[in-house]
Amino acid sequence: FGGYSYLYEPLWWVGMITMVVGEIANFAAYAFAPAILVTPLGALSIIISAALAHIILRERLHIFGILGCILCVVGSTTIVLHAPAEREIESVIEVWNLATEPAFLLYAALVITAVFILIFHYIPQYGQTHIMVYIGVCSLVGSLSVMSVKAIGIALKLTLSGMNQLIYPQTWAFTLIVIVCVLTQMNYLNMALDTFNTAVVSPIYYVMFTSLTILASVIMFKDWDRQNPTQIVTEMCGFVTILAGTFLLHKTKDLGDGSSLTPSMSLRLSKHAGNDDLESEGIPLRRQESLRTP
Repeated sequence: FGGYSYLYEPLWWVGMITMVVGEIANFAAYAFAPAILVTPLGALSIIISAALAHIILRERLHIFGILGCILCVVGSTTIVLHAPAEREIESVIEVWNLATEPAFLLYAALVITAVFILIFHYIPQYGQTHIMVYIGVCSLVGSLSVMSVKAIGIALKLTLSGMNQLIYPQTWAFTLIVIVCVLTQMNYLNMALDTFNTAVVSPIYYVMFTSLTILASVIMFKDWDRQNPTQIVTEMCGFVTILAGTFLLHKTKDLGDGSSLTPSMSLRLSKHAGNDDLESEGIPLRRQESLRTP
């Protein structure tokens, strides 16, 4: 029901620990590569999550769902192959200056406003019936957390290379933003997973999170300013491929479990069920047909 009972489950904590280990590796990647390159590689989590949900949780994964996962990987590969080079940054102050430019401040203000509207207005009314409400909060907040994580990663990389960035208050401001954003993401992502099908939550969250992260990276770090139109269009085509795969996975999630039966199949099944009911009452099949005849 989207509550907090999972906090009492040891298995949840084991999963959380493994997730933290993975995010530490992801954290390191943001320090050495642009977000527009690192984030799409998360498509691998779609395959793993959907496969494990199918095997362990017995959540149905149709053949079209598998095709959707393949499309997600193809689109992610296309983005990776045409991603821009990492921007050279020599101080966390430079990242702070990028984050305080009018364009990104406007984006951050819109994100924060949308998050508060979703949390206080839409989640109480539609949280149990509309998957996009929880995932919207996670994705919007996630785009800000990735930008802050990248800033911290750059600060640590520069610090380890001999240029101490821990003396700047901007480093700790980014750290505070990351903590708040990650806790918010964890809370509402767990609510989404507790309420809806895991095989559907994972790809939809991935697409929204990737979309907004790429948008935030383009605004803040101006990734597309260093690319030609051909590269940008190719990246967009890769992203559309990911969207197609996710849409296919979402629309075919119920195939094979009886919800996609045609009317004629449903009629035959109901007729067969009726025969079984009459037979259970001791009425022979020939007598059943006469009973049904006007």
